[in-house]
Amino acid sequence: MLPINRRQMLGLSGFGLGQVALSGLLAQDPSFAADSSPNDVPIYGDLHARKTHFPPQATAVIQLIQNGGPSQMDLFDPKPQLTRMAGKPHPDGVEIHQPNNVNSLLPSPLKFRKYGECGMDISEALPHVSGIVDDLCFVRSMHTEHNNHLEGLNMLLTCKIFPGRPVMGAWISYALGTENQNLPAYVVLRDPDGYTIGGKQLWANAYLPALYQGVEFSTRGAPVHHLNPATPLPPGAQRANLDFLQQLNAAHSRNRPGETELEARIENFELAARMQLKAPDVLNLSSETKATKRMYGLENPATAKYGTRCLMARRLVESGVRFVQVTTSPGQPWDHHGDIKTGMKKIATETDLGATALVKDLKDRGLLDSTIVMWAGEFGRLPTTQNGSGRDHNRNAFTIWFAGGGFKPGLIYGETDEFGYKSVVNRVSVPNMIATVCHQLGLDHTRVQFPNSGRLETPADVTVTGARVVGDLLANPGGKSGKTSDQKKK
Repeated sequence: MLPINRRQMLGLSGFGLGQVALSGLLAQDPSFAADSSPNDVPIYGDLHARKTHFPPQATAVIQLIQNGGPSQMDLFDPKPQLTRMAGKPHPDGVEIHQPNNVNSLLPSPLKFRKYGECGMDISEALPHVSGIVDDLCFVRSMHTEHNNHLEGLNMLLTCKIFPGRPVMGAWISYALGTENQNLPAYVVLRDPDGYTIGGKQLWANAYLPALYQGVEFSTRGAPVHHLNPATPLPPGAQRANLDFLQQLNAAHSRNRPGETELEARIENFELAARMQLKAPDVLNLSSETKATKRMYGLENPATAKYGTRCLMARRLVESGVRFVQVTTSPGQPWDHHGDIKTGMKKIATETDLGATALVKDLKDRGLLDSTIVMWAGEFGRLPTTQNGSGRDHNRNAFTIWFAGGGFKPGLIYGETDEFGYKSVVNRVSVPNMIATVCHQLGLDHTRVQFPNSGRLETPADVTVTGARVVGDLLANPGGKSGKTSDQKKK
């Protein structure tokens, strides 16, 4: 195991304080400036903005997680062969995940049309996204490593199917810090009614210092958790409590002379409390115009919750937050094992307008060029039927899209086979996708390193996965790690 000094050990452990909601705002004191490991790998313990490895194309990411596994052949990748061979068996069979599967090809119950100058196929479930296809970069040839939801989500966010690795947002906030010291680098906007499968595991810092985990902001009630006392206090009481706490901390510190890390932590709790008071202003939507609220669907109960999160994501990025993660409704709302037409239209109605408004709004405000919007689920669906009208999980093929941040607009990249079962042309793995996002932020993913259990970890686990940047997706693939990955038909 790589040796670390006392300062690094204390910075990594954080005395467990990183688990509170204010953790993302701690460690602003110079005492937490970067140290170096024995191998000259920087170990950061602050959120100060850091230099990139080369000029970035983007400075922020909004990650729209479509938990449940959206069906590629019912949204973005129509397959006429499914209609021609409806009810017939897949000639080679498919990988079965759950019971009630029948090797009987199921045509899409949804109608498709081509849209935009790029001629992208979009189903009737997504009437709003169909209007912005020329701003989007579609990757039809994604593939992953597991058919379970939690393992698939872990893979999408960390490059491994098991927990224990930092998610993409944690890596990026660790490597780059943030431009706004009054807000966390990494903010999570989930449905206030509950968590998706995996819960807080989906924004975990793992072995990175705890201040790089995602910080939950709420779209209902107080936007910042634990900011105000549960029971309202009379004027001056909160200040008196903080002053008394400061006295106790000072006494604790006097008994431990020279513990500069402890002193910095004590000072930074005060600083964090002051800075968090600014967050409600950023998330106050009352200043938005009626036209903007209407564009995001805030006036319609079916679209209001997701639209609110998308609008908040825009405001956070506009205020300098580095990474914003937005999830859909609780559970796995894109998980359609039966009646795929009804289920697909329901969740698409909830999310289609908000995601589209986000891209349009960023573009109108001149923010899209510097912001990566990423729309992705954990896997796709099978071309065969389950329960007569649904589809089972499929790790071999799914579609995601990007907008802004230097990704090629109007690009349709990769192909699946004639049934939509497997990605076969220009295949893109999850590690390659993460490496590509890092590249657009000015990061060489092989140089973003952190020592863990005797090895240097990287965001895309490059020593294991061999991850490379997919330059074909980029408008300007140059840069020190801008090589195009060779992923032709395999």
